Amino acid sequence: MLAFWRREAPVSAKRLAAALLPAVLLAGCLGEQSALLPPQRPSDGELAPRISAIARASDSEHQRLLAAFGGEYRAPQARAVLDDIVARLAKAGEGQIGTYEITILNSPIVNAFALPTGRLYVTRGLLALSNDTSEIASVMAHEIAHVTARHAVERAEAEAESAVVSQVVSQVLNDPVAGAAVQAGSKLSLARFSRQQELAADQISVRNISRAGYDPYGAGRFLAALGRNTAFRNAAQGQSSGDKKLDILSSHPSTPERVAAVTGAARQIGAPGIGEREASRWLSAIDGIAYGDDPSDGVVRGKRYLNSALRIAFSAPEGFDLEAARDMVIGVSSNNAQALRFDSVTLKPGQTLESYVASGWIEGVTTGPAETLDLAGHPAVLASGKGTDWTFRLAAIQAGSRVYRFILAARGNSDPERPMRAVLDSFRTLTPAEAQATRPLQLRIVSADSSDPASLAGRMAVQDRPLELFLLLNGLDRASRLNPGQRYKIVTE
Repeated sequence: MLAFWRREAPVSAKRLAAALLPAVLLAGCLGEQSALLPPQRPSDGELAPRISAIARASDSEHQRLLAAFGGEYRAPQARAVLDDIVARLAKAGEGQIGTYEITILNSPIVNAFALPTGRLYVTRGLLALSNDTSEIASVMAHEIAHVTARHAVERAEAEAESAVVSQVVSQVLNDPVAGAAVQAGSKLSLARFSRQQELAADQISVRNISRAGYDPYGAGRFLAALGRNTAFRNAAQGQSSGDKKLDILSSHPSTPERVAAVTGAARQIGAPGIGEREASRWLSAIDGIAYGDDPSDGVVRGKRYLNSALRIAFSAPEGFDLEAARDMVIGVSSNNAQALRFDSVTLKPGQTLESYVASGWIEGVTTGPAETLDLAGHPAVLASGKGTDWTFRLAAIQAGSRVYRFILAARGNSDPERPMRAVLDSFRTLTPAEAQATRPLQLRIVSADSSDPASLAGRMAVQDRPLELFLLLNGLDRASRLNPGQRYKIVTE
């Protein structure tokens, strides 16, 4: 996870390290999401391993993390298995052994985190992707390795030193050019250091899960599943899985590099087939957990978006795919020529819809005359806009002090009025009963009655590539056949 901070007046390296620690205590290792966490007042309490200098900051990060990832998700059976796994890992761990507290986060994102005090976090999205206890054990062991190796503390100290050096050069010597060069060089060094940390944690985790009695090859299987999950999501957004951006400041090794490294480490321990996997136990533990978006944050059901908290719903234009993101909904047409965004804002006192739309809603876009509408009993405004390379349709719907915003952009001079009106015509308010009935999808464990994967994929309550998602969730490839009577994951309503 990337951390940002505002540079203040020069201070000592020790004081700067203390100031920077809260921003870098939280390290996302499996990475699909970065979040800027809201400030919270720290609370008391301390977990082992004891790192007293950062315990209070970790408590603050705990509260901000819960706020950013939908709070804690209650899954007693999964939590019991995780507690057992972490207890075994702690006994078998390298270095300092302490008490670790696990929190399951109510997020569909596949990710895991660790705080230096021993707080471990895993999303329900990651639980759904794991297929046995050795795979989830490799994730928890990786996070424990970051704690015992004090990686967050080491990185904070290195970043503090880097900031001090650049300030001395640019401010004391009055040479901003040299200061920028030193800072850039330090960032590159930190990026390499971070990649080394990830690889080191991977190596420690393989040895640790093996000593705890788990299959050491579980780490490679899960990392491979993580890579396939990323490719699946990228394909849904019209991106090629092989289209990698050259980002030299990337803080994580590539997935193939990590898979190769952990597989090599497992081979040094023994041949495949050693250690526990307990697939049946793990599948039973995650049977029935929520899958995908939380309805209170909004969910996508095919071409429809429903939000039980806001009690609204609308449908995407023909040929669009929707995806719910934090605080917004995005959509892209099949030919990538049009894009849709939905979010909400609050009007300033005395501000009208017409003045809001005309006030420069999108920077660099000139809006035309506004058309007033009535949508599902709410006042609304529709306007056109023109940018350098895009033509826009902008709509604002007022519900009390809240304003729902739609932006539909089309490349070139093509006016996207028709698809925008289709979206607005579909906009409606959910009844209390409809809002209550909008529940999250569930992960269910069912037995195969044939060897054809399509037989179970056809039972998936998803419209977007159900067969590919079924294979992904169960760690299968296109050539795989099912074992009749064996249990597999499917997504149901």
